[in-house]
This record gives sequence, C-alpha cells and structure tokens, in this order.
Amino acid sequence: MKKKQLKEFKTKTKGEIKKELSEERKRLAGLRDDLAMGKVKNIREIRDIKKSIAQLLAVLTEKDLSAQAGEKTSNSKS
Repeated sequence: MKKKQLKEFKTKTKGEIKKELSEERKRLAGLRDDLAMGKVKNIREIRDIKKSIAQLLAVLTEKDLSAQAGEKTSNSKS
C-alpha cells in the first residue's frame, strides 16, 4: 500500500476500512491457494498484501483509540 492510499484510509470510516480489510484477506487466501498449486509467479505480492493488512489494522486501531480518548475527555468535562 502506498503512502497516498494510507492517507486516504485515515479519512475513511471504520466500516469502509473493515470492508477493505476483508477484501485484502480474501485476496491473501486466494494467493495462498494459488501458491500451493504452483500458480503464483510473484511471491512478493503475498508479502505486500500482508503488509497492507497490517497497515489497515493499524489505522483501525488508531481510530478506535482516538474515539475512546474523545469519549474520556468528554466524560471528564461533564
């Protein structure tokens, strides 16, 4: 995933990120099956997909933490 794509995901909603995450996981499963059958020529693609999954999970966690921090500050002010 390129830095530009990563910035785009930071602006998207949790639902959109989760949808993209499930699509990437499906792609990875398909590539693993193809690898077992000997159809995959570019093994690096598997590594790139795993990396993009990790980045999406990081963005999702960041959004969760920022939402929790926002709740804490609004509760403490009340």
